[in-house]
Amino acid sequence: MDPSLFLRDLEQKPSALLDLAGSLDAADPFAPLTPYPRRVLILGMGSSRYAARVAALRLRTVGVDAWAEYASVAASLPPQPDTLVVAISASGGSRETVEATARYRGIAPIVALTNVAGVPPIAEDALLTVPMRAGVEEGGVACRSFTHTLALLLTLTSRLTGIDGSKTVAELCRRAAEATAHLLDHRDSWLPMAHEILDGPDGVHTIAPAERISSAEQSALMVREGPRRRADATETGDWAHVDVYLTKTLDYRALLFPGSGYDEQAMEWIRQRGSRVLSVGAPIDGAAGVIRYPHDDDPDVRLLTETLIAELLAATWWAAA
Repeated sequence: MDPSLFLRDLEQKPSALLDLAGSLDAADPFAPLTPYPRRVLILGMGSSRYAARVAALRLRTVGVDAWAEYASVAASLPPQPDTLVVAISASGGSRETVEATARYRGIAPIVALTNVAGVPPIAEDALLTVPMRAGVEEGGVACRSFTHTLALLLTLTSRLTGIDGSKTVAELCRRAAEATAHLLDHRDSWLPMAHEILDGPDGVHTIAPAERISSAEQSALMVREGPRRRADATETGDWAHVDVYLTKTLDYRALLFPGSGYDEQAMEWIRQRGSRVLSVGAPIDGAAGVIRYPHDDDPDVRLLTETLIAELLAATWWAAA
């Protein structure tokens, strides 16, 4: 793992997203799949599971029985021919995901999402292997592959509900590339503010709505993985039940991704207790600062873009350490 190479990986996000958009314009990688499976089980660890949670929720909202599972679980849904298993591993060889997927081989259809060429262990006996097209992440941190996993899972969600959504997601990737490039090009105008607000003695707390919970989880992971600082992720509504207590005793500093119906509930407590919040993508009453970027009124653009704030902050802290 290398902070300078991690930063370079982040700077290549816009070009990688444009490459993915071009491939989605050319063809839907999930076209061979039959719509409306009875059940969908998405397996992954770390950032792969974060992305899976968002996709599973979207599938459930349109009536598909979908579940995002820790690949390390001892047992999950029983293998059945009508259960589609989606195995995610950027490296192609995550031990837990490979072992969990093996339980379904020969019984359930398997789709493998991976960032390596050939037939890695995750793709053995898979009905379909879909490349992430994120390129080699030389910094050793899953950043571009995380974003590409989200985009591809959005494409999969469309396909499983009988819609060819590849061109729609391709356009989304182009908007996210523009938003990401803007944040990178203008980092000198917002990164010092982010550092001033979030650099406290008690770590960083990240808050996001359930529909984009991956943004909070991935952002916290970036702070832990690179600079090895304390970081904790919470869903916005759940925040009032699990994290509100910390604002009374800690120098509480939070990175908030707005969009939940419970933003104000959390902010009411935060204002009362003088905690500091950096809002990303929309102004919030009581926030110490806000970061805006093109297309930040689109929740899907936010989904593919907003983790860059914590990623760049983590790269800065990591390099300084």
